[in-house]
Amino acid sequence: MSSTISTSRTNHLSSLAFHEKDRVEPVCKKQLADWGIDYFDLYLMHFPIAQPYVDPAEKQPIGFTQDDNGKALQGKAPIQETWQAMEKLVDNGLAKSIGISNFQGSLIIDLLRYARVRPAVLQIEHHPYLVQPQLIQLAKSEGIAVTAYSSFGPVSYHELDMKKALDAPVLFENPVIKKIAEAHGKTPAQVLLRWSTQRGIAVIPKSNNPQRLQQNLDVGSFDLTEAEINEISGLDRHLRFNDPMDVSCLSDFEYPEASD
Repeated sequence: MSSTISTSRTNHLSSLAFHEKDRVEPVCKKQLADWGIDYFDLYLMHFPIAQPYVDPAEKQPIGFTQDDNGKALQGKAPIQETWQAMEKLVDNGLAKSIGISNFQGSLIIDLLRYARVRPAVLQIEHHPYLVQPQLIQLAKSEGIAVTAYSSFGPVSYHELDMKKALDAPVLFENPVIKKIAEAHGKTPAQVLLRWSTQRGIAVIPKSNNPQRLQQNLDVGSFDLTEAEINEISGLDRHLRFNDPMDVSCLSDFEYPEASD
């Protein structure tokens, strides 16, 4: 199987504060204007979580919106409302395809019950410490392509000073990854990317280093053996780093009181 590195014009519904149906198209149009293009090849719902609307003219809603006490706020827009607004982006030619990011299996199954335009892509955190085979199989069985971010695991989060990531062993130094890289004359990063692409998962690696960028594009020049793929998959720790319920601003997340 050939290498699959995503290069399409892809963007996300840029904030959890724009999930209400009347907010989706205006923010998409603003993003298109910022990019100077007429449409996105793919437009993703970044998280299956909504927060209250924030007027970008007053404050740019980056990350999670919090109250004065540092508690993250919840919005009221359900996923169905947001998805149906995104379907209209396709109807109006603003997006060729729409997709989802950071969704788990039960949410995907529910979305497919009402989706008029089916999600083209599921974008997930995916690396040998978080393999998620059942989720990937579900997506593929429904004809949803899978794209992996954070393919290098914990190092993707070191710049955030995330303790969980800093405490996790670096995959580039893992004996299994190093052994397989040496066997193929490749870098550990190339092995990690090939582990995904050879299993039919697209990758979106990031680097500012021209040499590493070129190496990332060269991941289709070799194949891992089935035993090597299984050995890498065996490193699974179910360790998720991009977890919206496990960031500092959500430590005191206020859930609505249950009604009788």
